[in-house]
Amino acid sequence: MITPETKSWTWVLESACPDCGLDTPAVPRARVPALTRANAAAWHELLVSGGDELRVRPNPGTWSPTEYACHVRDVFVLFDERLRLMLTQDGPDFANWDQDATAVESRYAEQDPIRVAADLATAGATLADAFAAVAEDQWTRTGNRSDGTTFTVESFARYFVHDPIHHLWDVTGIRAD
Repeated sequence: MITPETKSWTWVLESACPDCGLDTPAVPRARVPALTRANAAAWHELLVSGGDELRVRPNPGTWSPTEYACHVRDVFVLFDERLRLMLTQDGPDFANWDQDATAVESRYAEQDPIRVAADLATAGATLADAFAAVAEDQWTRTGNRSDGTTFTVESFARYFVHDPIHHLWDVTGIRAD
């Protein structure tokens, strides 16, 4: 059983992550699409070149590489949906997303790494394209997370990009810096 994540990661908007090394505040918003594409490609490579070990948890409380990849895929999809809401509605409220419940309900541990690789690549490309299409006057639009955190499209993009990069570090130990 995985211990549910309760930590608010919004602090990454203020300082570099000491674990994965990404200096989120220094990421230019124009780099988010390229970082998303590079991250999706790295996950794809990892998943298609791996074997049965991709489904093995390093310990009972830590997701396997496949489970992390499923989460990243779902983050790409969720952030694409939320970005579209921010660009088409004034200050939308985002429904709460329980990532741990999603992992259980979607049976992350049982998913095929090759299928996950394909779906993750598609979702990553879609989100990268969506961020690349944000117009100059849209970066200040806002959206509200269920815990009361308000993001602009720009802070949302930076907050987002840390997640898949950090999880790739979780699996590979390769830092962003």
